[in-house]
Parts: sequence; structure tokens; C-alpha cells
Amino acid sequence: MKNKVLTVSLIILVCITLIGVVGLVLVMQLNKGDEEKVQTIDEIIESSVDIEEITTNLGGQQFIKITLKIQTDNKEAGEELAKRDFQVKNIVIQELSEMTSKDLEGKAGKQAFEEALKSQLNPLMQNGEVQKVYIVSYIIQ
Repeated sequence: MKNKVLTVSLIILVCITLIGVVGLVLVMQLNKGDEEKVQTIDEIIESSVDIEEITTNLGGQQFIKITLKIQTDNKEAGEELAKRDFQVKNIVIQELSEMTSKDLEGKAGKQAFEEALKSQLNPLMQNGEVQKVYIVSYIIQ
């Protein structure tokens, strides 16, 4: 009877220890994945792509001239995005054709446009992802 109690106690103790070790390893792995790599300005520039000025009609009677810089998460992704220049321009023109000048007003309007572009560009990417879209210049007339 004593041996059974001792054996069961040891098995329970070993199980609890194993569960604790597995939990600790999982927590450490999850925390490691959460640490976002901070890029230096040189790395940002190296992994970014300039989209030359695009002139297109907005949803109303107005037109827009816009220049963008798109930041990716690594140099290879930037090179891929540069090759996809025609796809980027197509997405920008399509997105702008559905918008009016009011949609682009204020900080919130511009951020919504940037996020919409980012969410449409990332599915195209094979060697990384788009981290941020910057409006470098724009004029609405």
C-alpha cells in the first residue's frame, strides 16, 4: 500500500514537472516571436520601394496626383515589390477610383487608404510582406 502511494505520488510529481517545463518552453517561444525587429533607417530605405507619381481620376469629378513609398520587411521583399510595380500601380488606381476627395480628407482618411493598399499588396508577396505604405506627396484637383 505504501509503495503504491509513493509510486502514484512520484508519477504525479513527474507529470506536474513536465507540464511546467513544456509551459515554460511555450511561453519563451511565444515571447521570442512577439519581439518585433526594429529596422534602422538604412534598412528601411534599402527595403523600400518608391512608386513614381500616379495621376488618376477619383470617384467624382476630381483627379489626384500621388507618390508613394512602400516599406517591406526585408531587402528581398523590396526587390520583389519593385518587380511588381505594374501590379502596385493597378491596385492604387483601382483603390483611388472608388474614393472621393472626402475619403482622403484628414489623417484618418489617408491612413485608411494606406492600410487598404497594404492589405491588398500583402497577398501578392512571396518573399516577405509590406509593413507600411507612405504617402510622399499628393495633390487633388
